[in-house]
Amino acid sequence: MADSSVAARLAVPAFIVVWASGYVVAKLAATDAEPLSFLVLRYAGVCALMGVLALSGGAKWPSRRDAFHIAVAGVLIQALYLGGVWVAIRMGLSAGVAALIVNLQPVLTVCFAFWTHERATRRQVLGVAIGFVGVLLVLATKLVATSGALGIPVVICAAALLGSTIGVLYQKRHVPSFDLRSGQVIQFAAAIVATLPFAWWFESFNIRWTSSVIIAMLWSVIVLSGVGISLMFYLLRHGSVTRLTSAMYLVPGLTAVMAWLMFGETLGWNVMAGMAVSLFGVYLVVSTPGKRSPVA
Repeated sequence: MADSSVAARLAVPAFIVVWASGYVVAKLAATDAEPLSFLVLRYAGVCALMGVLALSGGAKWPSRRDAFHIAVAGVLIQALYLGGVWVAIRMGLSAGVAALIVNLQPVLTVCFAFWTHERATRRQVLGVAIGFVGVLLVLATKLVATSGALGIPVVICAAALLGSTIGVLYQKRHVPSFDLRSGQVIQFAAAIVATLPFAWWFESFNIRWTSSVIIAMLWSVIVLSGVGISLMFYLLRHGSVTRLTSAMYLVPGLTAVMAWLMFGETLGWNVMAGMAVSLFGVYLVVSTPGKRSPVA
């Protein structure tokens, strides 16, 4: 039991770091690869990787019923969320505005948590609100500098947010536990089926295999999808959805730090202040007075 608690504690910061790196990877690949085409190949890479691990490790495959629910969650979490965000940014939506929209997920999760028979406390609701204020602080300068942020890209990004939120709650309700190897094969195969027609119709699979795109693809398959999604599923299995999604409030601040280190982007006082506020908000959500959670 102690080992499980330690693993859950380490899984949270690991998940945040991995998830934050996704925005950096998207920037690496943005100029040389069409978004949906890149994602289809990414999904195929994850299927191949997890398929090998599942077959070589004798992974248990889910029943038809569970496989159906896993596939539905995969379409929502992988295809709709990732595809929507990447396409919206490709269409010109500011990364700051996209991140702001996506980080409404903890708010929606609190609203819909009853679906998974979870009830958010007043302390958690306060934490979600404070965390969102922290995100606003982190993205303040980008939001001020953004113009023309309305229209179809915002609608697409909002659909991505809704898909991700419903997908996480759907999976928590119907299939909270399954083998991560075989489960990811099913999820990403479903994501390919959902994404390929759009990539085929709207794109030309134009990918220039520069060093940046190769690095982005390897990181996306092995770290973002292989490790990051596995961590997400592990945390869903061992804790509440509200706690998991609230941790995502820390992603924009950490992404800003990564962009500063890798691309020399400005790291202002608002980022540091926003990270501190978000951290306090997340603390209110994950900490329960008089009771310790394995995901806290």
